[in-house]
Amino acid sequence: MLEIAKLKIPPAYQVVSKELQRLIVDGRLKPGEQLPSETELATRFGVNRSTIREGIRQLESEGLLRREGRKRLVIAIPGQEDISPRMERALLMHDVKFKELWEVARVLEPLAASLAAARITDAQIDALEVNLDATAHLVAAGEPTDGVDTEFHTMLAEFSGNRALMLSREPIGQLLFRPYVELGKQVKQAPRRNLEAHRAIVTALKLRDADEASTWMARHIEDLRRGWLLSGRAIEDRIEER
Repeated sequence: MLEIAKLKIPPAYQVVSKELQRLIVDGRLKPGEQLPSETELATRFGVNRSTIREGIRQLESEGLLRREGRKRLVIAIPGQEDISPRMERALLMHDVKFKELWEVARVLEPLAASLAAARITDAQIDALEVNLDATAHLVAAGEPTDGVDTEFHTMLAEFSGNRALMLSREPIGQLLFRPYVELGKQVKQAPRRNLEAHRAIVTALKLRDADEASTWMARHIEDLRRGWLLSGRAIEDRIEER
């Protein structure tokens, strides 16, 4: 007897969500435009409003739609706050190791510093100086600096002017610098060495010296690996959830 596999037909709301996503990505629905009403969409797709509502929820969760008021939905471009958490969860679920994150960071972070050196503005340098002052204050007080450290690297990626770099490195950076508080407790010199590296990078950026900025960032990322090993961890250890 001939065996015929059962058809795998996706739920209607997924079909609706996928089609709306295609229209958005193709540019037929543009950022800032209002999405047609649930009633209008239900008529166009030939489904009930509850199916449309479920499809819309999926697009909202992906950052492709945002609400303005109670009923108005507009097309949106996903930002870091939409993309990074999902990527972080995926990396954790894949049991990603410190070594894997570090191998990527040792390429992306120096690249960000190099590009930023060529494109950075005086106002952006001022923002990094504010970050350095905040870091110095926390180091002197013996308080955790993970927040300002992550901010420093995120700003640097933004100042590179390369959106692909900025979006791709964010989840890597968030996970890689996550253990920093514990490393600082176990490797006492880590916070001060971290501050020194950041200062050297900013000095290179002021001079618009791409090679020096990249070199210092490479040393900085190598220092993170040393700190990880000095804290008693192995290079193949996984990054754990907070």
